[in-house]
Amino acid sequence: MALTPGAPPWPLRGRAADAVVAGGVAVVVVAGALFALRDQRPFASADLLSWALIVVALVAVYFRRRWPVAMAALTLLACGLYYPLGEPDGTLLVTFIVGLYTAAAEGHLKAAVTLSVLALLATGFGETAGDTRHVDNAALSLVTGWIIAAVALGAVARNRQAYLREVEQRALDAERGREEEARRRATEERLRIARELHDVIGHNISLINVQAGAALHRIERDPEQAERALAAIKETSREALRELRATLGVLRQVDEAAPTEPVPGLAGMADLVAGAETTGLDVRTEIEGERRPVPPEVDLAAYRIVQEALTNVTRHARATMAVVRVRYGRDDVRLEIDDDGRGGDPGAGNGILGMGERARALGGELTAEGGGSAGGFRVRARLPLGSRGLGGVR
Repeated sequence: MALTPGAPPWPLRGRAADAVVAGGVAVVVVAGALFALRDQRPFASADLLSWALIVVALVAVYFRRRWPVAMAALTLLACGLYYPLGEPDGTLLVTFIVGLYTAAAEGHLKAAVTLSVLALLATGFGETAGDTRHVDNAALSLVTGWIIAAVALGAVARNRQAYLREVEQRALDAERGREEEARRRATEERLRIARELHDVIGHNISLINVQAGAALHRIERDPEQAERALAAIKETSREALRELRATLGVLRQVDEAAPTEPVPGLAGMADLVAGAETTGLDVRTEIEGERRPVPPEVDLAAYRIVQEALTNVTRHARATMAVVRVRYGRDDVRLEIDDDGRGGDPGAGNGILGMGERARALGGELTAEGGGSAGGFRVRARLPLGSRGLGGVR
């Protein structure tokens, strides 16, 4: 049984506790019997039956928790034989009181009530059937009170045990819930960092790859163009390192200085476009609606979606031109990125998957598909400006 906080623990458990309880009851019953003998005649045959019934009842008390209902019934039978037939008179009733309490405390309330009613009916019948009263009204009321109190206290103990178990189970469930929530948050944080690293490294390394290829191709025929490509590689790598430091800043220790670089957003889209144009891609930007500040979560997600879309264009689309449209609505920001490349199936790469996760984390949606017979590729995203889902991406 669970214990309340601060309660001193009961040092005995199992058979040791049962033996102590049976021993205590034995002391009370035997002392009562010996006290009743003080003014009675010497040993008689009825005494042998009395002491045999006392032994049976005390042995039953020892096994009270193993067979609580049987123990209560056996002590009732022993008392029913002891008081009318045996000598000396005494306190054997205590064993039946203990049996009623144990049966109720172990969850056998109906059985305890039934045995109590039987005991009271048998006592009443015995007192009214003959001409002689063995128990006066005061004693009868006292016995009735003991029987009712034993059943009531047993039921209270049972309810207390159930309550303490429920409290303990709720505490365990709450602890498991906190652990699961911590694991969920850790998983979300790992996914967020993975998306950031993929977007930062993937975009900039793709630009470096394209520019390096152009430099190698033109280094002999057009050294000036190759020099511009190498300069673009230098600038792109520096930008990649800056963003990488900012992203990895979340893993710093508490006592380290936090990164001071601003979080990327739509205000930095011109740099994205300029980086893509260094690969030879012609990028046109169209802004519709009133340009205004948006929540940081939406701003970063929009930036990363445009970044990943342009990365896919430069790496896979074989396009010469791309159009980036940003529509500021009353309740959302909509992004459209089109190119004139080869189009086709967007596949299941991490880039498109990450864009979709960013949009859904904010309660929005994203589609990526080929442009049909005209070729090209289309990315559409809607990012709500409301509070639903905010905080899923930071």
